[in-house]
Amino acid sequence: METRDPAAEPRLATGALLFGRVLDGEGGARPIGWEAAQGWTPARAGEVLWLHLHRTTPGLRDWLRCKLCLPEPTAELLVSDKTRPRAFREGDALVATLRDLNFNPGAEPEDMISMQLWSDGERVLTLRRDPQQSPNEICALLDRGEGPRDAGAMITQIAELMIDHLSGAVVDINDAIDRLEDNPQALAMEERATQIAEIRRDCLALQRHISPEHEALQQISRDAPEWFEPHDRREIAESIARLRRNLDDINISKESALVLQDELRARAQAVSQDATYKLGVMAGVFLPLTFFTGLLGSNVGGIPGSDHPLGFAGVIAACAVITVVILVIFHSRKWL
Repeated sequence: METRDPAAEPRLATGALLFGRVLDGEGGARPIGWEAAQGWTPARAGEVLWLHLHRTTPGLRDWLRCKLCLPEPTAELLVSDKTRPRAFREGDALVATLRDLNFNPGAEPEDMISMQLWSDGERVLTLRRDPQQSPNEICALLDRGEGPRDAGAMITQIAELMIDHLSGAVVDINDAIDRLEDNPQALAMEERATQIAEIRRDCLALQRHISPEHEALQQISRDAPEWFEPHDRREIAESIARLRRNLDDINISKESALVLQDELRARAQAVSQDATYKLGVMAGVFLPLTFFTGLLGSNVGGIPGSDHPLGFAGVIAACAVITVVILVIFHSRKWL
């Protein structure tokens, strides 16, 4: 039977570390490398190890199982692409999957990307596949001495930054709707219809991701371990409320886009009806003239005025009289 050296397992994930910090409990942090992180223990009370990892690195799942003694399902969740937001407590650890806006070049922000998270109060692991802004922003805060002081604050600040990004996207959608409402004639109907359709797609995409994220944050608020302090729970509760407001705003934006689309459809229908009406009026004017001139143009003998020098002028005059009579009749019936 094949055997393997358990001590070799942690080295399988070498290269997974994007950056690491040791929080000093006062808002600052010092960098830490991969090798130093393997045997890390707090040098003093209040220190927290934060490792930001690339979850697709080969061997990372085995490292999580061996080094952190995580159960197989949890290790699989942390490195998988099953990215629906969720959160649960596992003993004294918190496991979560959250989603952030996608600010990578060539991507739509509404195509949200996921980040897996694990923490036992002394260590925080964040794992991602595609680059994200939130971890980089927290790292910059820590390097300036203005970052989170403990694991609970780290998790709540990650959630807050994600919601900040989401709020910006919601504001952009609202601004786009306001521009369409304030300047209904500024764009051609085709371009206006395209923008409205894009707004509705963006709203649906955000709504699809926000609802499970809202549930995940609620789960963290309810079931977080004891190291998640009361002020952290209050911060999460505020984040939940903000996310709920964003979800309400998205629903309103979606309804507003639907109203704009109905108005645009009504305008297009009115334009079509107006064009049809004008064609009907023109047909009503020219149909008698066509009949009259067709009758006089028949290739038979005895057409009145055919040999008279003013015959053509008489026909023109008769057509003018017929046209005036028709227009008077249309105007009296308010068809014009």
